[in-house]
Parts: sequence; structure tokens; C-alpha cells
Amino acid sequence: MNDQYYTADPQSESKPVPCAFPYRGYGLNFMTDAGVFSKGELDVGSRLLLDALPALSGDVLDLGCGWGAIGVAVARANKSARVVMADVNRRALGLAQENCLRNGVTAEVIESDGMSAVMGRRFDAVVTNPPIRAGKQVIYKMFADAAVSLKDGGALYLVIRKQQGAESCVKYLRTLFGQVEKLDKSGGFWVLKASEPVGEKGAEENEV
Repeated sequence: MNDQYYTADPQSESKPVPCAFPYRGYGLNFMTDAGVFSKGELDVGSRLLLDALPALSGDVLDLGCGWGAIGVAVARANKSARVVMADVNRRALGLAQENCLRNGVTAEVIESDGMSAVMGRRFDAVVTNPPIRAGKQVIYKMFADAAVSLKDGGALYLVIRKQQGAESCVKYLRTLFGQVEKLDKSGGFWVLKASEPVGEKGAEENEV
């Protein structure tokens, strides 16, 4: 069976590779590795998601953080954000901790299968490039857990490839959130913002 980046302990041989990219005026430097999503480069989806994010503040969760591209970038560019980075992959978590140090940011790095280890906590924003290959059941649970974990006025931000189920994803998000907006549609990806969890305010019909 092939090694998957969403397993707890990747069996592939460690082969660290550096990666660097700019974000909102900051030069960021990372270490990546085999057995972790997007070794050696910032993937297109994460790039589009980062570029579409508004300024963030308060408690921000990078859900499925991998080697830390999104969480580190958010922490570096948003001084008032308190970033939590969560992933099931222990190799990824080690990289995320190292990459926080490399870029001079402080973040809480937590081992978590989806949101299991942070349920009961509340966030102003949940940001995720979800592990599509883990399957719809896994990622939809992540979205549902995020919906019940947002503070008033909070939002879930995510990116999904159109050909990997973006349209059905929007339909599902509309069962969880009163507002679902498309922030970007390029490169075959949709960047989505979901807010107003239905448990609090009720669903509304919104064009995406």
C-alpha cells in the first residue's frame, strides 16, 4: 500500500527538501519531506487559498496543516492571530514546529485526527486545504466539526479542486452554513468561505 500523507506515521524514507515562497511582503522558508503533502513546493491550491484570505485575527486553526505553509504564513502576516496547527501526520507536525522556528512565528502545534483533539475549543477562523484523497466522509466531517467550533462572526475558509467535487462540496456546506461564498475560481480550484453556522442563525439561499 502506498504511503499516504494523511496517515499518522508515514513509512516512506525521510528525504528533507527546502521550500521558500513570499507572502504579503514576507519571505518564508520551510523544510518539507517525503510522506507529507506537497513535498518541496507550495501547491497551487494552498497558494490560491492564502492569496484569497482576508486579514485574520483572534484564534485561527490551520486544519490539516501539513508542513505548515498556511499556518506559518497566516501567523507571519497577521500579528494579532493566535494560530493553532493540527494534523494527524506526526512527521508533518515535526516539520510544522521546525518551520515556525525558521520563520520566527509562534503557533500551537497539535496532533489531531481531523478536529478530534480541538473539539470544544472555539475559533474565529478555520482554514484548510482538506485531504481530498482521504475521502468525502473524512473531509465532510472536518467541515461539520468546524461549523460547530466557530465563534460568532467566524468563518471556515477552504480550497477544493473543481474536478474533485467542488460543486457537491458547496451543496453540503449549505447544509451547515447560512452563507457560502466563492472567493476565487482559478486554476481549476474554488476557494470558499463558509459562515453563519445554521445551528446559530439558520440557512439562507445564497448564490455562489
